[in-house]
Amino acid sequence: MPQFSANLSLLFADLPFLDRFDAAARAGFQAVEFQFPYDFAVADIKARLNDTGLALVLHNLPAGDWAAGERGLACHPDRVAEFQHGVLKALEVAAVLGTPQLNVLAGLLPTGVAPADARRTLVANLRYAASLLGDNGIRLLMEPINTRDMPGFFVNRTEQALDILDEVGSANLLLQYDIYHAQRMEGELGATLAAHLSRIGHIQLADNPGRHEPGTGEINFHYLFRHLDDLGYRGHVGCEYRPRDAGPGGTLAGLGWVAAHGQRLSPDPAQTPR
Repeated sequence: MPQFSANLSLLFADLPFLDRFDAAARAGFQAVEFQFPYDFAVADIKARLNDTGLALVLHNLPAGDWAAGERGLACHPDRVAEFQHGVLKALEVAAVLGTPQLNVLAGLLPTGVAPADARRTLVANLRYAASLLGDNGIRLLMEPINTRDMPGFFVNRTEQALDILDEVGSANLLLQYDIYHAQRMEGELGATLAAHLSRIGHIQLADNPGRHEPGTGEINFHYLFRHLDDLGYRGHVGCEYRPRDAGPGGTLAGLGWVAAHGQRLSPDPAQTPR
């Protein structure tokens, strides 16, 4: 049975960020993840983790000016120094929070930059980050993101991402497989998971269309959860969806999908993260 982590950047969004930890714990989650911790005092986040007993699964490297539309820096040839500074900043935060893995967003293809140049920059940046993080016991992940939601995102398909991972050549770099993004770009979810599970470090979910809870769209999560069990996946599955009910209490009201799919938020004690 998959272990689920609550993505606090999207779930319980009617509450202030730091209050979402307690809400997730009260809902039954035993693990959390989030996109960016950098606007908050790291000591405050650590205190919430300690108070609730929640395990932190991952967060992202800095991704530039998100409010201005930036979606990562790793493929930008003119911002290598900024990317490397972001890796150091993320490492500092992860050391306090005990983050076991960090996700990198490749970014949008910069205007006027040839794809080959963007790829060379991305590969070099990934080698730098994977090596530095590995020296500190932290795993690096890279996530393909669909170009319908994020037009121009440079890494947007599984095979493309794996080809880049091959070129980087680091055992400390794995794929973050987001079921929602993969469904929008390519489908073949079950076959892709089976073919590449050994290279997948983390899985996230949301249904399509709408990026809401499982059971609100076309994806057969009954099958996928059984499939992950059959494949022997022991990592976390991040609930990175937008609750269909965006009002107060909407996240909690929408958690009926868990039991409806034969799952639970409190895992079998025999399970341990892969």
